[in-house]
Amino acid sequence: MKLDRLLAITMSLLNQTRVSATELAERFEVSLRTIYRDMESINQAGIPIISFPGSDGGYEIMSGYRIDKQVLSFDDFLAICSALRGAKSATDSSDINELLERIGALMPAPASGASSVQVDLDFKPAPNDKGKIELLHKAIKELKVVRFHYLDNKGQETERMVEPMGLFLKGYVWYLYGYCLTRSDIRVFRLSRMLHLSSLPDTFIRRNYTMKDVEQQFMEKADFQKVRAVLRFQPEMKTRVRDEFGYDEVSDHSDGTLSVIAHYSSTERAVRSILSYSSYVMVIEPAELIEELAGHIRKMARIYNINE
Repeated sequence: MKLDRLLAITMSLLNQTRVSATELAERFEVSLRTIYRDMESINQAGIPIISFPGSDGGYEIMSGYRIDKQVLSFDDFLAICSALRGAKSATDSSDINELLERIGALMPAPASGASSVQVDLDFKPAPNDKGKIELLHKAIKELKVVRFHYLDNKGQETERMVEPMGLFLKGYVWYLYGYCLTRSDIRVFRLSRMLHLSSLPDTFIRRNYTMKDVEQQFMEKADFQKVRAVLRFQPEMKTRVRDEFGYDEVSDHSDGTLSVIAHYSSTERAVRSILSYSSYVMVIEPAELIEELAGHIRKMARIYNINE
């Protein structure tokens, strides 16, 4: 990745008197033109680079210029390393291993007698998703189109051709975002719903989309206030209700039951969520949701030949 390369080049310049463009190009397996662009980027970032012509020429950081390692504290470095180790648990990327080593070289010693908080992050995906992440990570890096079959909420399967742009973790679930050539628009795909995933030899030029654009589009399309439901839970569900709704959203009653005002993006999602609580929840309102839920329960009764 470009950011990793820029950091590595900067470290090389800090640790060596002079380094040639050819040496850097060979080390990072890129063209000389890419190294020239990288030097310009480092200059623009405020680190003064001087170039020297001739057979013994190359690049140096301007004499007297220093990067203060103490700009980030020891705890700051620990937080960065924790995040990187979490990312490594998902991808096993050798790039992250190298970046961790470079970050470790910059880390200052902890203050004498000071204690630090170590936070371990585990972004490890489900076993079925791990292989997908590795394939998609490589396709994103090499700008390769991917093809897969995708299952929507209703179980409909469609074939998709996608220009992959990035992976992200949200609520313990891994997603891919990219430009869907099948739909001619930016799309988000849940990895667990992707079937028969493969990388194609076709390459693409990355479009001008960011994760912020994806989030904005998602929020515009989704109406999380569409269905409002008042729910009453039995005491046995106390822990799960607290986990899913948070303490501020829950009202406790003297008999041990709990009430929640929940919001869902659709009646279908509301029914699926409420049924997952089995007989430990009662819908107080709205009436139309109660009717829809009762219809589903009657269908379930017929499946198991239960007399109504």
